[in-house]
Amino acid sequence: MARNYTLHTATAAAPRIDYQAELNEQQYAAVTAPPGQTLVIAGAGSGKTRTLTYRVAWLLDNGVLPEQILLLTFTNKAAREMLERVASLVTADTTRMWGGTFHSIGNKFLRWNAERLGYRKGFSIMDREDQKDLMETVINSSGIDTAGFKFPKPEVIGDIFSLADNTCTSVEEILKTRYPYFEKIAEQIVRIRKLYQDKKVETNCMDFDDLLTQSVRLLKEHEDLRERYQRQFEFVLVDEYQDTNSLQCEFVEMITGRDGNLMVVGDDAQSIYSWRGADVGNILQFHEYWPRATVHKIEVNYRSVPEVLSLANASIANNKSQIQKQLQPAREAKGQLPALVPLDSGSAQAQFIAQRILELQDEGTELNEIAILYRAHFHSMEIQMELTARGIPFQITSGLRFFEQAHVKDVAAFMKFAINRRDEVSFMRMVKLIPGVGGASALKLWNAWLKTDASQADVMTGKFSDLLIPMSVPKKARETWDQFAYTLDELIIDGVPQPPPAMIRSIYEGVYEEYMKSKFKNAEQRQQDLEQLSNYSSRFTDPLEFLSQLSLLSGVDTDNKPDAQPEDRDAVTLTTAHQAKGLEWHTVFAVWMADGMFPHARAVEESDAGLEEERRLFYVTITRAKDELYLTYPLINHQARDGDILMRPSRFITELSMDLMEKWNVRSGW
Repeated sequence: MARNYTLHTATAAAPRIDYQAELNEQQYAAVTAPPGQTLVIAGAGSGKTRTLTYRVAWLLDNGVLPEQILLLTFTNKAAREMLERVASLVTADTTRMWGGTFHSIGNKFLRWNAERLGYRKGFSIMDREDQKDLMETVINSSGIDTAGFKFPKPEVIGDIFSLADNTCTSVEEILKTRYPYFEKIAEQIVRIRKLYQDKKVETNCMDFDDLLTQSVRLLKEHEDLRERYQRQFEFVLVDEYQDTNSLQCEFVEMITGRDGNLMVVGDDAQSIYSWRGADVGNILQFHEYWPRATVHKIEVNYRSVPEVLSLANASIANNKSQIQKQLQPAREAKGQLPALVPLDSGSAQAQFIAQRILELQDEGTELNEIAILYRAHFHSMEIQMELTARGIPFQITSGLRFFEQAHVKDVAAFMKFAINRRDEVSFMRMVKLIPGVGGASALKLWNAWLKTDASQADVMTGKFSDLLIPMSVPKKARETWDQFAYTLDELIIDGVPQPPPAMIRSIYEGVYEEYMKSKFKNAEQRQQDLEQLSNYSSRFTDPLEFLSQLSLLSGVDTDNKPDAQPEDRDAVTLTTAHQAKGLEWHTVFAVWMADGMFPHARAVEESDAGLEEERRLFYVTITRAKDELYLTYPLINHQARDGDILMRPSRFITELSMDLMEKWNVRSGW
């Protein structure tokens, strides 16, 4: 028979915080919830971080020791900001609290206990570059023939392993569902995984994912450690629970214990990261593992005007798999409904957005209070061009400017060299795409090329594939070089350069498609970029004119890279909807709101779950707007290959009542 006995700390000073005055009724109920398991559903703009911060302060004010609290977040910045806020609220010594990302907490566990798993003290943590180098060593020493098939680069293999770890599934399953074009070499990839795992132990190194996988293994295999940490962490709190993957969920369960005190805060309506392993089921089925959990809903939104919230509520209500909630506005109505703006074309869409931004600026809205959100990065291409033409400063947080991306520059290198056979920079970039060709080999090839008559002639005579340059190509690269040469032949026929769209299609289908799949984990997104580049190129008949325009657009404002820009720079923000989560602006333009674009065509084809995640992404997009929201889409989408395609508005718009929106009829005028 066992008896429970509780130690009480010395009576603390009276709390400095008037919790009821500082919090609304829903927040107060969550912050002061009794011990046990608690699920807090915090809607968009409802003060989620404030609630979690005050919960920690409440625990400390009620005698819980700082070292008994574990706060798990998704970024170190979030943990740091919350802990600093807590420190300003209470008198307790918050430096003794455990707060940080899942991986940083895992690192602490492993620093003290890694020897139990076969590692030695002082193990190294590899960054992405280190991981790539070690993987390369493993592949090269594995005896596996990587020349006969476009074998995935070490970075891609690393992403495959990472996804398997974080979703707690097998490599074979990841290949089947995410990388079907590598299924034929599944056996070799699985073998590399085993060799890679062994090599990490041998070299006393861990990669980023090991910090969590090995921590879970540690807790599973060693009951004494599991019980020790469960006793230490009297209260476990988890931020953004809707974004957890299977591995993180398992870590929470192991560190809390079935009877532990757990509070998770999140919003199922903002779960948008399944593509990187997040599982919305962790929050939707929370009660399956924690049947005694109580639920608190925080639904008062302090961000957006009621007109925006009405649209958001109506949209997310169409999802079947969700925890029901209704955002309530704290702000008064402004009288301006979200605008639905169909435009004639992608170009007209860009013109409307640029013109409206200038009008908003004249009305007193700062440029850094305006954002343009899109489903995919390539949706921003024409908008970038229009903003550049009108001198409207912008910063891109979803990646590089469209024309500065590696895959765009790779394709352009083929075109540049085909037209200008003395372009050494483009030649070197092009041949370095060939497996086995590095800097020295590329220079050797260039010198061999300069000795040919074709390199000196004003007009290309003969064919690239007939030249003697292959003699300088490394043996293992010969087959690929031949394909490169045949592709170059297709770019210039009878001495005449082909139209830009035909050139891009030949490069992509001839050599670049396979290269992208083996090199990039987001090959499909990059393919869409190249399709958009081809569509844009159809405006030009002369490839030289097209390439000149590309260079001019790439060179604009190059001293203002996103990573070098101060956050308060007065510039419009361009970003994907995924990366906009957690942010807010006075005015939001949600662009390319057409079926097949948003929602993404692939999600529509796949499953109800995929479509519901797209709707959650739409919900995240529109709830970024504080005051004004514009939903735009082109009626016609010009495709280089298929011609003009009639676009339909997104089903996320057509399923809503038009009473929630105001349709703008835009006409061209002087």
